[in-house]
Parts: sequence; C-alpha cells; structure tokens
Amino acid sequence: MTLKERITEDMKKYMKEKNHMALDTVRMLKSEIKYVEIEEKGELDDAGVQKVIATAVKKRKDAAQQYKDAGRDDLSEKELKEAEILMAYMPEQMSAEEITAVVRAACEGVDKSDKRNFGKVMQAVMSKVAGKAEGKVINQIVKDVFDGNI
Repeated sequence: MTLKERITEDMKKYMKEKNHMALDTVRMLKSEIKYVEIEEKGELDDAGVQKVIATAVKKRKDAAQQYKDAGRDDLSEKELKEAEILMAYMPEQMSAEEITAVVRAACEGVDKSDKRNFGKVMQAVMSKVAGKAEGKVINQIVKDVFDGNI
C-alpha cells in the first residue's frame, strides 16, 4: 500500500470514528499533496509525499511556537496535535546519537576549520537521513561538530 493510499484509508477510518481533529488534518494533507502534484504536473511517489508531510509538520511546529510566543496556548496545542497526527506517516525519526554518527562520518577528511565546508557536510548528511530527522536538528549537530563541542 502506498503512502497516499494509506492516507486515504485513514481518512475513511477517521470519518467512521468521527475523529474531527484527525480527519481535518488528513484532509488538509491530501489537499497539500494534490497541490504539489498539480504544481509538478505529475503523481508523487512515497518519497515526494514524505517531503510534503515533512513540510506540513514543520509549518505546524513553527505555527505552534508562534502561538505559544503570543500567549495562545490553546492554538499552540492544536498545531502540535496536528503535527503529531502527521508524524505517523513519516519514517521513525533518528536519535541525536545516530545523527551525530552520520555527521562524524560525513566530516571525515573535511577541514572543519574552514566554514565553507559546512554546506558540503550538510548536503551529505541530508541526503543520508532524508525524512528521518529535522533539518534544524541536523544543522545544530553539524554546527556543534564544526565548533568542536561534540
């Protein structure tokens, strides 16, 4: 079963369960997937769908932080619940230790004192952990490795 089929089946399940929060979140996700397919003029495979989901999760986490900063904890919680629902469609996330091991492997033979190599290392790490870790977390770990903190 493809990821899009799984999303459709879950949508049907949420309708039967009358789980409005999950249903609205999955409907929004299907809409975002369809929008990207129209933009790219073609069907998305599972990897493409995962990119859309990762973007949707990031949007919700950013919105939750902005709501929290504005003192709207109710809306912040709603955004975080939506992000949690969407994370069910993502592969299991890597731990910080696993990411650090990948970063160290990517840094082998790279001059860490030259900050211009930062982008090369980031690109290498992102290609290996695509969808399994957030870019913000990876960026921080790479910075820590370059600064010698890890």
